[in-house]
Amino acid sequence: MEEKEPLGRYLKRERELRKISLREVSKNTKVKEHLLKAIEEDQYGSLPSPTYVKGFLLSYAKYMGLDPNDVLLRFESSLKGKPVTRLEAPPEKKILWNIKYRWVIGGVIGISLFASYFLFLRPSKPPMETISEKPKAEEPTPSPPQIAGTTSTPEEQPFSLQLKAVEETWVRIQINGQPEHEMTLKPGEATSHRALKHIHLLVGNAGGLDIIFKGKSLERFGKSGEVVNLIFTPQGVEAKRFEKPKPE
Repeated sequence: MEEKEPLGRYLKRERELRKISLREVSKNTKVKEHLLKAIEEDQYGSLPSPTYVKGFLLSYAKYMGLDPNDVLLRFESSLKGKPVTRLEAPPEKKILWNIKYRWVIGGVIGISLFASYFLFLRPSKPPMETISEKPKAEEPTPSPPQIAGTTSTPEEQPFSLQLKAVEETWVRIQINGQPEHEMTLKPGEATSHRALKHIHLLVGNAGGLDIIFKGKSLERFGKSGEVVNLIFTPQGVEAKRFEKPKPE
């Protein structure tokens, strides 16, 4: 198999070798058939964001018995060769907006000059005697209640997570509900993270990653090429492996 072979052609060839229809793959992976067809035809412009496409590819590779890590690496290589361009707003709209903005600024300046004429340039009337009112007694504002010092519970303490690759591994990580971040770790590369609530980790090669959780090394959650979904919290870690469905 040549390395320059497109990802879609590779997936379609592997599927046809197994004599599996695209409808059957869609039924078992819960991915719509037209999306799978677009992937096999390398039509990335009609697909959602690369994050969702990687999820589709993981399900596809799992069902077909392919190496998920290899499929994801092929996909990343295809993205480098075909950059995704984003459409910008037409320049005419920007020009119209600038014209409106200038009209607003001009109106504000005109009103300011008009007000300045009446306030400073127009002769003022004789000052009128004003009757002073008795100042009202200020009511004392209650001081905020003193809050006794509280001690942080173990759940409120941040925890640490270190990842070290022994094989090339694709990882998707989400910390405390923030936007997801993806990376491909080469052998020997490491990364460190801290969180207060949870860390959601999707590993494309469970056997190629060493994990240190709260300073303690954990056993690997799978073999090379296995996909595993991990959730780390202050209480511990929950693991979910993706298993290939049995043929009906």
